Amino acid sequence: MSKVLIITHTADNEAVTSVIQHIKALGGESVRFDVDRYPLACRLTTQYSGGRWQLWVEDEQDAHSLSDITAVWYRRSYNIGKGLENVLDKEFLPSSIGEVRRTLFGMLEGLPCFQLERYSVYRRLDSKEEQLRIAADCGLEIPATCITNSPARLKAFMEATGRPIVAKMQSSFAIYREGREHVVFTSEINDSHLEQLQQLAYCPMTFQEKLPKALELRVTVVGKEIFAFSIDSQQLPDAQTDWRKEGAALVEDWRPYELPEKVKAGLLQMMDIYGLNYGAIDLVLTPEGKYYFLEVNAAGEFFWLDKLCGYAISRHLAAVLLQQAERRE
Repeated sequence: MSKVLIITHTADNEAVTSVIQHIKALGGESVRFDVDRYPLACRLTTQYSGGRWQLWVEDEQDAHSLSDITAVWYRRSYNIGKGLENVLDKEFLPSSIGEVRRTLFGMLEGLPCFQLERYSVYRRLDSKEEQLRIAADCGLEIPATCITNSPARLKAFMEATGRPIVAKMQSSFAIYREGREHVVFTSEINDSHLEQLQQLAYCPMTFQEKLPKALELRVTVVGKEIFAFSIDSQQLPDAQTDWRKEGAALVEDWRPYELPEKVKAGLLQMMDIYGLNYGAIDLVLTPEGKYYFLEVNAAGEFFWLDKLCGYAISRHLAAVLLQQAERRE
């Protein structure tokens, strides 16, 4: 029987449950590893003796051998080592967290089985610059882009582009102010930002031409299958620059979308280059009919789109993990 190790966390959404159910329905077995329970509530052991490797994950209720794992779905690693701050002195906490992370990710990297995806591939995808270069090489349109911490270079870019500019960070994060979480979204550059331009020297940012939008597209690629959906983000003022600001309000407005064959071919070629079997890809369709690639996220969400297509995404993801559907080895 095929056996899938799922790396996630206790607060993850229903996408994990859906994939687990489909793995079972297709005749496979799954082991869920919630990283926020490691190391306080569960134990992970790797052992080499007698000429063979053995691996176990255990908690108070169960013990699972990982020696016969046939596939890994690395979905999330949020809050790894949660709770250690309550039992360790501050001077020891960074070292302990570092060892916990290196132990888990080192174990995963060494597993000789199919992985969707390897941790090292996720780290490679942190480079949004490489993503844009590869997308362009695959024949996809990309926006005019400037990644810099130089105010002078940014001014020159803005003048040369001659169009409105948006700013974005290369990583997803939030700023906590007075106990409240403020997610950093893509934002249009305005006069007040220009007055603070010298602060750019302290932190590089990505700047791109603001594309006019007929539609925004979320394209989920699983193995060799493409699931594309569109949203008219311009119907709500706060969603016009970044639809995620009104994600909850727009959740029922997404529609299935058929991409042109040329765009499909470019996206699949890009997935081939990275060796990706899962990717959540953001595109913009302009009023002139041009498709622009923005980015691919190997851990991007799909649960709200899964509901719109009868859970076909999670079902196909389970089939890829069990080698019952075509995949990139």
